Amino acid sequence: MEVSALEGPLCFRCGDILAAPASAPPGSPPEQILCRACRLAPPLFQRAVAFGPYTGRMRDAIHSFKYDLVRPAAGPLGRRLAAAVERLAAQAPPGLFERMLVVPVPLHRARYARRGFNQARLLAAHAITELRRAHPGWQLTLAPGTLLRHRATLSQAGLTPRQRRVNLRGAFRVSSTAAALLEGRSVLLVDDILTTGATARAAASALLQAGASTVWVATLARAGRHAPDHHIPATERFSDINTLRQMPGAYPLTQFLPFSPQEQGIYPPPHQPSSFREDEGCRWEKP
Repeated sequence: MEVSALEGPLCFRCGDILAAPASAPPGSPPEQILCRACRLAPPLFQRAVAFGPYTGRMRDAIHSFKYDLVRPAAGPLGRRLAAAVERLAAQAPPGLFERMLVVPVPLHRARYARRGFNQARLLAAHAITELRRAHPGWQLTLAPGTLLRHRATLSQAGLTPRQRRVNLRGAFRVSSTAAALLEGRSVLLVDDILTTGATARAAASALLQAGASTVWVATLARAGRHAPDHHIPATERFSDINTLRQMPGAYPLTQFLPFSPQEQGIYPPPHQPSSFREDEGCRWEKP
């Protein structure tokens, strides 16, 4: 599987591709080369890296793995995630990655039940296997039960930066059984895609509040901050909406609809019956 690595001038903190390389005066140290978002609101995590851009074959591979449920794709994708982690380790303080807790971004139980697996956990497991082969001295501990997504959220795909922040507000917490394991440890947070960094920021906040010393982020792909993925399958998007309708105290869906529901593709065109795609758990119905 041929996928390109991420290239070009990048933000030192979040790894976003910079529209212009001169985000700091010439000769500035690397840590001062930041995107506008990180300058205005520095993230709580130390740094974030991704293997490649969320375009072309990379996007196709992630969609096959995540939405078409092609689980064998986790192997080759995990090896690319391992390459991103090696790049991150080279930029971290010496010895930090020799004893690192690896925490995959969790799914809410409703989405996990639909998909049958957590893509971040599978990617992390394959990446750790590859890294242990390449770096026998590294002691990477996979801790998938550390972080919990205790509130259902919409898929982040297609949401604006503000909607992503609202969507994830209060969504994560650390499990009580993992608090002792987390105390004073550096954490590598793993996910498949990073777009605006809203997920990484929210997860890092929960981990640091629970006692982690630092949080580092590695993802498989980096999507453009202002180029949301509108190719998410209908089964994923509409099931999320129905899940939110059933959650007590959920945020009003109008916060996520800058246009009319029909323009957003949430309700069917007039010629489609209300039971369209009901067999896939995506019943079309107005609230």
